[in-house]
Amino acid sequence: MKRGTQRGNALIETVMFLPILILLLVGMVSLARIYYTYYTAEKILYNLARYVSVQQGANFCDSADPVITAAINYALTGAGDGSGTPVLPGLTADMIQVQPERFSTATGTLGACDCSAIGCDQSQGARPPDFIEVTIPNGYPVQPIIPGLQLDPIPLRPHVMVPFEGT
Repeated sequence: MKRGTQRGNALIETVMFLPILILLLVGMVSLARIYYTYYTAEKILYNLARYVSVQQGANFCDSADPVITAAINYALTGAGDGSGTPVLPGLTADMIQVQPERFSTATGTLGACDCSAIGCDQSQGARPPDFIEVTIPNGYPVQPIIPGLQLDPIPLRPHVMVPFEGT
């Protein structure tokens, strides 16, 4: 009689533990998907920043500069004209911010360059920036998928900074 009871207990314990185990596995897969998406977005921004940092004659004070626009399109789709398939669905050019930055010897800090002759506007004779910062300021929303839980989208905000090497 004792032997049958032990089998029944093991079955009941397994049935009670199985939903928790499945929820943990689904949660881990969802977290892995979010991490992969963050890594992909960060890699897109790095490629964009690196491409822009070595270009000649990029005007960071003009939001419609063809060099920067082509770089953003290339990073997003693999084609300079934006005709390729997006690497991350829903990530658009208007979500990305390209910002030139300069190190201030007076304050010892790094800050955004303004668009003036003493800032980073090379069309007015200013010297080029020291760094290029590329971000998604409002975030790239990713919806976690866990059955039974209704979660808000997580805004991923990758941030990349590379030294400027262009002229």
